[in-house]
Amino acid sequence: MQVETFDIMGPMVLTPKKFGDQRGFFSEVYNKAAFAEAGLEADFVQDNHSFSATRGVIRGLHFQTPPHAQGKLVRVTRGAVLDVIVDIRHGSPSFGQHLAVELSAENWRQFWVPPGFAHAFCTLTENVEFLYKVTDVYAPDCDKGLAFDDPDLGISWPVDPAEATLSDKDRKHPRLKDLPVWFSYS
Repeated sequence: MQVETFDIMGPMVLTPKKFGDQRGFFSEVYNKAAFAEAGLEADFVQDNHSFSATRGVIRGLHFQTPPHAQGKLVRVTRGAVLDVIVDIRHGSPSFGQHLAVELSAENWRQFWVPPGFAHAFCTLTENVEFLYKVTDVYAPDCDKGLAFDDPDLGISWPVDPAEATLSDKDRKHPRLKDLPVWFSYS
């Protein structure tokens, strides 16, 4: 497995090996011991799967607060997305900074999003299937969001924000400067 880290501490991209022949391919996309060896030790409790039919769908920026904060291991099995995370850990040297990586069925990359990061993706193709493992169950009282179009974040979305397809809920999230302190950097 190939592992890529960033200047922002915590997130990483993991690309599992694919073994192909005339039948197709096989890939071990998750192995607890192999991931721990790569530096990712997480107890996943739930798998989620979303489908977006059109290009230009933005889902996020989402996160869950303690006591049900979630880490996410995300990947795409059909199509492609621009996956974006924002560090919302107060006191972090990278607070308010974002990372953006392309995930696709073709590049087979997986993105680890630790707790304390807001997460979103924008579909780059039609018919996107997005799968992710999470470290805590969905908890409606802890379900929060951050404005995807907050100018202080400087995210360059691959679609005009006014033309993006979003849920009503995702269009109403607060800006970073208006978020309470839910996560602290340690």
